[in-house]
Amino acid sequence: MLGSLPLLAVTIIAYNVIVFLTGFTMETGVIPLSLISGAVWTITVGDLVLTLGLLLLFLELINATRTGAATIINHGLSMLVLLVAVVEFIVLPQFATSVFFLLVLLALLDVIAGFTVTITSARRDFSVSE
Repeated sequence: MLGSLPLLAVTIIAYNVIVFLTGFTMETGVIPLSLISGAVWTITVGDLVLTLGLLLLFLELINATRTGAATIINHGLSMLVLLVAVVEFIVLPQFATSVFFLLVLLALLDVIAGFTVTITSARRDFSVSE
């Protein structure tokens, strides 16, 4: 059951929690790092959310190589996550940020790549013998 849940939903939920339940914005600095050059790079909440999204997208692409009912359910739920994210981006002012736009693009890539990889894998599995 858990294998059919889209992982990118975690990043959308995390963004919702950060926006609605905490006082943070995506520009809130979290971790300042001193670089060798002497510059200080401050990692923001938005950087952490996008990093989480990229890692989860990688795992989704690995999971897309499987075939089966759970994978098809995952793709359908990924479409639903994309739809919810697009509606939030368009309708809610708290979601009209570059960070959330990039999360929407990650969700779109998940849907497109998931279907593409699954179809390609299914073609290899389906061979007609003479």
